[in-house]
Amino acid sequence: MSIEEARKVLEIEEQGLAAVRSRIGEEFNEAVEIIFTCPSRLVITGIGKSGLVGQKISATLNSTGTPSFFLHPVEAMHGDLGMVASSDVVLAISYSGESTELNALLISLKKRGNTIIAMTGGKTSALARACDIVLDIHVPKEACPLGLAPTASTTATLAMGDALAVVLLNRKQFRATDFRKNHPGGSLGERLKVNVSEVMQQGDSIPCVLAGTLAIDAVTVLNSKNLGAVLIIDQKNKLLGIITDGDVRRAVAESRDITTISVENFMTADPVSSEANIQAVDALSILQQHEITILPIVGEDKKLVGILHLHNLLGKGEFRLLV
Repeated sequence: MSIEEARKVLEIEEQGLAAVRSRIGEEFNEAVEIIFTCPSRLVITGIGKSGLVGQKISATLNSTGTPSFFLHPVEAMHGDLGMVASSDVVLAISYSGESTELNALLISLKKRGNTIIAMTGGKTSALARACDIVLDIHVPKEACPLGLAPTASTTATLAMGDALAVVLLNRKQFRATDFRKNHPGGSLGERLKVNVSEVMQQGDSIPCVLAGTLAIDAVTVLNSKNLGAVLIIDQKNKLLGIITDGDVRRAVAESRDITTISVENFMTADPVSSEANIQAVDALSILQQHEITILPIVGEDKKLVGILHLHNLLGKGEFRLLV
């Protein structure tokens, strides 16, 4: 009996999705275009079960290249409305379209000049009338036998959100490498498939000083960048050496005066380094082999192009050196 009931629920939900799919029209293209050309963010709002689904839609959009955040209608009316800029696009979700809290919020949003997209099953509802574009998520019936608990309707809402996210993903030419960058805490195996160039730190985030710099000044840079090391380069950006926080601790223990010596007298010359075009898993092997946590990344003629910390590969607290 339970199996048949479960199958009936899934059948009703499938029918609901089929009904929504059959009605998708030009309004969907218009919604995609508005979100795609939005200069700031997509604000998603809804209350109750619609709000919970909205939070998931927002999370999916964020991870696939569309900046978004969820705004609770009640909290918005008590100060959180300040999070919304006039350039933001709003996606308002209510299956009935008659949510008092949500529709009250829309009045304020319209005064701010926000473009509002509705996701609703009530095409003639107050929500639909107040919005610029309506995405129809009406389903023939709920799977709940009482017709009360949102079931097929929330499935349809979630699916419409996924449709928006995937179409926008393709429109933005969002790649697997972009997805991984948004998931640094995801599967370790996935993180280690990327090239070093995709995860290394570059530009101003590289702690480096020129040859001839006083060791004490190099230590100041080491502390400010918080990577546990500072790299020594020449005038042509060629990597010459490295000073680690371990070197500093040993110098203090040995009572060396780092205020009077230059980095050349303090650094480890010609440190272990790597090129940027190797996979992250190979860089991890180098770190393990040499029992180090910092790897300078160099290009042609040993010119410094980046720096890789163990945390860039694995996140914090996930790595133990193999001994």
